[in-house]
Amino acid sequence: MPVSRRDILRAGAAAGAALSLGWKPGLARQDVLHTKAIPSSGERVPVVGLGARNYRLGEGWESDTTGLRATLRAFHELGGTVLDTSPNYGASEQIVGDLLDGLGVRDDLFLATKVDREERDAGVDRMEASFDRLRTSRIELMQVHNLRGWATQLPTMREWQATGRIRYLGITTSSDRQYEALEGIMRQETLDFVQVDYALDNRTAADRLLPLALDRGMAVLVNMPFGRGRLFRRVGDRPLPEWAAEIDCTTWAQFFLKYVVSHPAVTAAIPGTTIPEHAADNNAAARGRMPTPEMRTRMEALIDAIPAPPRQRR
Repeated sequence: MPVSRRDILRAGAAAGAALSLGWKPGLARQDVLHTKAIPSSGERVPVVGLGARNYRLGEGWESDTTGLRATLRAFHELGGTVLDTSPNYGASEQIVGDLLDGLGVRDDLFLATKVDREERDAGVDRMEASFDRLRTSRIELMQVHNLRGWATQLPTMREWQATGRIRYLGITTSSDRQYEALEGIMRQETLDFVQVDYALDNRTAADRLLPLALDRGMAVLVNMPFGRGRLFRRVGDRPLPEWAAEIDCTTWAQFFLKYVVSHPAVTAAIPGTTIPEHAADNNAAARGRMPTPEMRTRMEALIDAIPAPPRQRR
């Protein structure tokens, strides 16, 4: 039977560590929350955010918003700010907007969403609808989703940036099939952010895209830092190596996230979660000692020595 992250957290000491952080925010705040600067402005954001792709209701999703609300509340109380959503994540924008309004925490967050249309007018309509659903007059980061219509949408986004409706603009991908195209765009356009997939067992973005982002002064958000859960399946019920304590890791999630956010080009990782305990566990990866280059090599060797799990249907 596949071992899930929830199983691992419930299994023993890892659960205790995550829960102590998740339900006692004051305790977690005794540690420094690591932040990194956005190159284009110098503004600093915590290195671990939250992806809201699964903030949906209905069959196969959540039955109500109780758990989602608790997760966003825990995320905020622990100092998280970067929250990423999209209009093509079902009702995610609407749910996030309603919950943030109810919690009264919108102004504390760095809200990111996306546009995914080919035509200019359709893109304008899509972005206007995002403002309405998110119940906000400004969006910190607007991103072209998976490069779609980027040449058409960027001029509009720059206009809106000039008027203050959006603060930053960027482009996303979650597939190495788009890396070559994204690299070309990064070389010719001035972007505040790029968003890419990158994980301990998925390091292709580090070959060219991450160094280029450093060279071009672009912030980097990392999606799928757990490889769609693949890394948890890979380690299964194996215990953390003892040397993980050298970087203050008590769970595999922290181990995986610290690898990602310790890359010099990465500004923040945005692991998706709808579970408060997981939000707390993820947040702990933004605290304590971070991997050195030598430690990162050791982490790579460890995961590479474990056979990859069978591919699962998406």
